[in-house]
Amino acid sequence: MIGLLSYLVFFSTLAGILAIAVLGLNLQWGNTGLFNGGVVAFFGAGGYATLILGGTPQAAHLGGFDLPYGIALAGALFIAGLLAWGVGLLTLRLRHDYLAIATFGVAVAFENLMRNAEALAGGASGVRGFERPLSDLLGAGLSYNIAFLAFVLTALILTYLGLERLIRGPFGRLLRAIREDETAARALGKTPERVRLVAFIAGSVIMGLAGGLYATFYAFISPQDVLPILTFQIWAMLIVGGAGNNRGAIAGAFLIWGAWTASGWALSRFAPVDVQLYTGSIQFVLIGLVIVGMLLWRPQGLFPERLVVSQSGQPDR
Repeated sequence: MIGLLSYLVFFSTLAGILAIAVLGLNLQWGNTGLFNGGVVAFFGAGGYATLILGGTPQAAHLGGFDLPYGIALAGALFIAGLLAWGVGLLTLRLRHDYLAIATFGVAVAFENLMRNAEALAGGASGVRGFERPLSDLLGAGLSYNIAFLAFVLTALILTYLGLERLIRGPFGRLLRAIREDETAARALGKTPERVRLVAFIAGSVIMGLAGGLYATFYAFISPQDVLPILTFQIWAMLIVGGAGNNRGAIAGAFLIWGAWTASGWALSRFAPVDVQLYTGSIQFVLIGLVIVGMLLWRPQGLFPERLVVSQSGQPDR
């Protein structure tokens, strides 16, 4: 019974963290129409920065600042936003496929930098030397994981409520107006480039928050945690849940993470030994099939974007 509870806490914690990242992507793609193929770069920036800023001194890589956890996490959000600002200035003039390719290149470059820059982030060995916050008080077992799950769910709820308030307000209507018809928005005196940049940075900061929580949970991060497959997992979560719908984004995160873990368990338990060697590759194929299948069967996702009624009484997408 304790083992089952421990696993459910573990599963829910990771699903909640990924749901936060999906909410960030939903702001960019679902509400603004920005195809960000480099999700993992901003996720990883938040994770690495949290451990470097809040970790103990390490001879193998940069770190040892030993800042309080709240300051380290806030610094990680700032660094993720700073990276998004630089990437946004260089890429947001591109559209659709070109933007996707450019941002995917940023993700690949980030993973290669973390893998090879040993003095910066430990190279392939990753970043260590981080003490989980309040571990002395809460211990290191199930009690700590339950407390951290509560923290993650609180962050998820606050992120959801903040985004709901944002997209239902004037700025949210502006985002959707630019997504639907940029020329019309420009004719009304708006500046789409500036608005897209703000949305891109805000979404990336949310992804950085998810990365910071992920690194905190494991007290470790390495290049294996920022592989491109994570970007496709998060995209699959949004596509299945429903782009433009924050509730759908959260539901998609839990559904896809559940399918991912269940498929891994089933392959390791029932598949022949020769097939088990390719479990990871088979799961990658399954993610691709889920994305293609949803786009063909139900492109709007399980929870489509809902019409929001404006104060004038007219429906506003």
